[in-house]
This record gives sequence, C-alpha cells and structure tokens, in this order.
Amino acid sequence: MSGEASAPPVASPRAPRPGIQKSSGAVTRKGDRGAKEKPTTVLPPVGEEEPKNPEEYQGTGVLEVDFAELCTRWGYTDFPKVVTRPRPHPTFVPSASTSEKPTVDEQRLSGSCSLNSLESKYEFFRPTIQVELEPEDKSVKEIYIRGWKVEERILGIFSKCLTSLSQLQAINLWKVGLTDKTLTTFIALLPLCSSTLRKVSLEGNPLPEQSYYKLMAVDSTIVHLSLRNNNIDDHGAQLLGQALSTLHSCNRTLVSLNLGFNHIGDEGAGYIADGLRFNRSLLWLSLAHNCIQDKGALKLAEVLRPFELTHTEVVERRRLLLEKGSQERSRSPSTSRHGDSKTEREKNQLMGVSSFAMVEKDKTQTTKTPKGLGKKKEKSGEVVKKEEKSGSGQLPTQGTPKKEDSTKAGKGKVTIPEQKLSKGKGTKTGSKEKRSILLESELVGETSEMVSPLLEPVEHRDGKVFMPGNKVLLHLNLLRNRITEVGLEAFLTTVQYQAQFSKSKSASKGPVGLLWLSLAKNCFSPQCPAYTTIQELMLPRDPVSKAKHKEAAAVAPST
Repeated sequence: MSGEASAPPVASPRAPRPGIQKSSGAVTRKGDRGAKEKPTTVLPPVGEEEPKNPEEYQGTGVLEVDFAELCTRWGYTDFPKVVTRPRPHPTFVPSASTSEKPTVDEQRLSGSCSLNSLESKYEFFRPTIQVELEPEDKSVKEIYIRGWKVEERILGIFSKCLTSLSQLQAINLWKVGLTDKTLTTFIALLPLCSSTLRKVSLEGNPLPEQSYYKLMAVDSTIVHLSLRNNNIDDHGAQLLGQALSTLHSCNRTLVSLNLGFNHIGDEGAGYIADGLRFNRSLLWLSLAHNCIQDKGALKLAEVLRPFELTHTEVVERRRLLLEKGSQERSRSPSTSRHGDSKTEREKNQLMGVSSFAMVEKDKTQTTKTPKGLGKKKEKSGEVVKKEEKSGSGQLPTQGTPKKEDSTKAGKGKVTIPEQKLSKGKGTKTGSKEKRSILLESELVGETSEMVSPLLEPVEHRDGKVFMPGNKVLLHLNLLRNRITEVGLEAFLTTVQYQAQFSKSKSASKGPVGLLWLSLAKNCFSPQCPAYTTIQELMLPRDPVSKAKHKEAAAVAPST
C-alpha cells in the first residue's frame, strides 16, 4: 500500500463521502485520505464558495449574535468576541481604616502567580469588538476595534451585521492595519449603516497612498472625522484640503476634523487653508503636534480675515452671478414681465407720454398678469421679495414660499452669514433695473442650501475683490508646532479683526469667527506681548470661560 499512498493528490476540491476514493486509478483508504487532508485547515480565499451562504442570513439586530453567526458561516473557528466597552474605574476614596490595603495587596500578589490570573491577562489582550450601549434599550451606539488587523473578509461580515444596528453613531478603528484597498471597502459599507452614523475615527492607520480624502467626498455623511497619528504629510494634506473645498466643489457635512500627531508642514498647512477659503461647514479643526512653521501659520491666519480673490475666482464669481440671474428670470417670467413694463413706463414718461395713456396701459397689463403682480407703483424692493417667494436655490423645482425657505435654511447647511446678509440687503436694491436683478441673484443664492461662497457679498478695494473671510470656523488647535512670533503677529491681526467685527451691528445674527484658539507650546515665549494680547482678546469669546464666569457671579451673591 505504500505505492498507493504515494499516489498524486486528489484533483477535485470536494472530497467524497467517507469510504474509498478513486483517483488516477489508485485506491486510497479512508484513514490515509483523512491523514492526508487533515493539515489543510486554511480558510478559503475570498471569492470561493463558502461553507454556508452568508447572503441568506437575516440580521437579528444583536451584534454579538449576528457577528458570531456570520463568522461561522464564512468558515472562521476563532474570531473576536463582542464585549461591552469597560468604563474607567471610579476615583479611589480612602477609607477610614487603612488595614484593608495590605490585604488587597496580598490578594493581588497571590493572584498574580495563579494560572487563572495568567489566563485573564491573556484574555485581556485577545482581539475583541468593544461596544458602547444605549442606557435605555441596550442598542449598540459606538463600536471600538483596537490593536488587531481588520481584513477585507471581516469588513464583508461587518457589511452584513452593521446594517441592522439602527442606533449606531460612531465607528472607531485604532491600529487595525488598514490599507488603501480595505479603506475603500470600509467606505463602501458606510452608506449601508444607519443614518445615525455620524462619527468615524481612523487613528494609527498609515496608508501608502494617503487616501483618507475619500472619507470626505461630496456625498459623504460623516460629521466628525479623526485622522490622528496616520503619518499624513503635505501630499495627504493637499488631498484633504481639496476635499474640504475647491472652486467647483465643497464638503457640506463635515463639522470637525482632527489631524493631530501627523507630519503636516508649511506646504500642507497652506493646502488646508486653501480648503477653508470656500468651506462653510467645518467648525472644529485640530492641527496640533505637526510641523507647521510661520509660513503655514500666515496662510491659516490669512483665510480667517478678508482675503483677495484670484483672477480665476473672480471669473468664476461673475459666471455664477450671470447664471443665477438667468435662472431667476426663466423661473419667474411674470416678475420679469412686470420689470419690463416698468422700464418701458419710465422710458415713455421721458418721451412725454400722458399719464392717462400710461394708466390705461397698466390696466390692460393687469388683466393679463396674475393677481398681485400688476400693481401700478410697485417698488423694486418688492420685486425682490416676490422673487424670493417664487423660489430659491439652484433646483428649478423649488417653488416654496419664503417662510418655508427660511425654515429650511435654519435646518440645513446654510451658513449663518448667508442668512444675515440676505436679510440685510433685501430692501436696498431699488435703484436700477439691472442692479436689482444682479443683487436679486445674490440674495437667492445666499438663502440657498447649495450656494457657492463666491456669491457672498464682497468688498472692492484698489481694483481688487476681497472676500469677507471664513468666520464659520470656531475652534482651531495649533498646539505644539513650530510657530514663532512672526506667525503669532498674523494671528493677532486676525483675532483683532474678528473681535472688532463681532462688535459691529452686522454681526448680530451671524458667526463672528474663532471662539477658541490654541497656540501654546510653540517657538515663542509665553510672556510674548502678542501672545498675551491674543489671550486677552480670546478670553471673553471663549464660551467655557463665559460659563465659568456666570457660575462664579451667580455663586458670589448667595455666599
């Protein structure tokens, strides 16, 4: 039988039922076949048919049950367990008697030498999926995976079991060995999750191609994104800055972005600043523990105060204004017809036409126009109001009243300065017909959810066009970089401008700029006059210090 045992291996991947197996004219015993096939316990690669069909599995909504069942169906015999995330231990409160301490130490010493203690320590380092539960219904709220490699097959299992978690809010992956390929797979499963998912943290996962920008696509629903400790350099910062905003696209959902503990330098900080030029959704940005020097600090400070538009940006702004005006005229022909009649009436008055003929002409036009649009003496400011009622935004199907638009703007991604400016200029456009149409297009654009920041009111100085700057960003962390007093002076100018702007009447209902700015642990003395002035200006703007001051003021009279 030795000759028969050395026969070539079986060609078919599927073994027959127990008994004998015929292959190449040789007969093999059952025991020999089992001995030969026993070492091959490797899981089948992705793409082969699985032992059980995971596609047929219907999730129960319990992550522990779904994950274990899907891992079994995919052929895993040893897989991470789903456990509740441990809470921090409560603060130790010393008791009246200290006789208990030696007893506890003795128990720990004896327990550390036992087999059970070693097993428990081993269990502590075993891969797990930690979850944080809602206190009411015990549904999964957050998922934490730390310190074990998440392969593409595991992500495929997650795509099946995460869809049934209706209360999932955050996914945290810390040092899980992501690659550019698995990141693409992870991004593809995010739309399958619940609409409550808003926070993603990928820390300690350096990628060769630095494709983190894919998490900030235009259609992304991520609100909070943390990319700390990923070795992101200037090239990665360039991709992230372009994802924040460009001349033709802008991320409108991301609210906070953490880029701390990376390798971003001056060039990368400049790319991030370029992304902040036309981004009006990001409120919180951390660039702490990077390599930013004065050149990058100047770029970041410049975008937070009025900055000059480039020639390309000015041309794009003019194109958008013309496009808005043509859309408004095509969407509301009745209003444009009224405007034409008014222009013609003014022309006829200059030519000496009698007022009686003008009245008769207005009467005939009133019978052809809808009710309320054929009034004889309607001001151009009222025309603008009726244009707003006829519809706003880029979509031609938006024909809702102005009241609904304002409610929609309050709930959507419309920035506060746009709402403020739309109210401030609504009654100042009644000088000339062409100027009325132009400013009307700006008004409509500013109340729209899809408005381009290029349509914000600008300032013309010395033949140059200046944008008002990004006043939506509230929190900026530049802790532990390499900024000297040169970069500090640039931020002092920015803070002084924003402090002065916040005191003006035009900022009563809009954003006023930074409320918190951290520049500590950089390359300047803490007693530097510029740094001291910045702290004095930022202290009354900080909402935390305001709350503490109010609490102290409330406690003082009672005591």
